[in-house]
Amino acid sequence: QVQLVESGGGLVQAGDSLRLSCEASGRTFSRYAMGWFRQAPGKEREFVATINYSGSSTSYADSVKGRFTISRDNAKNMVYLQMNSLKPEDTAVYSCAASNFPHTITKTTHYDYWGQGTQVTVSS
Repeated sequence: QVQLVESGGGLVQAGDSLRLSCEASGRTFSRYAMGWFRQAPGKEREFVATINYSGSSTSYADSVKGRFTISRDNAKNMVYLQMNSLKPEDTAVYSCAASNFPHTITKTTHYDYWGQGTQVTVSS
């Protein structure tokens, strides 16, 4: 069982940066692939970024490629999402998730554990 707690959300202006953090419980964090997803009001949850168990491989949604960076620190049981050049369309609740599959994976249904999310609001 893995518990995930996100932090770092907030209200920023377009062009600003934010770093989201996700702290995981449990001793086997380094076995899981991790992902960030987001859900805007009235929309379905969508994939943002994923990182494999070791941190050696990442993948991003086209909408954030070049602006967002996912990373992890297995010694601290942490995964991060650095978000630069934020746009109003990035406004959403951002959630981290853990998958028993150790490699990068983009599908929501392949993730086994979810955090409650943190709100990111980008004003124009």
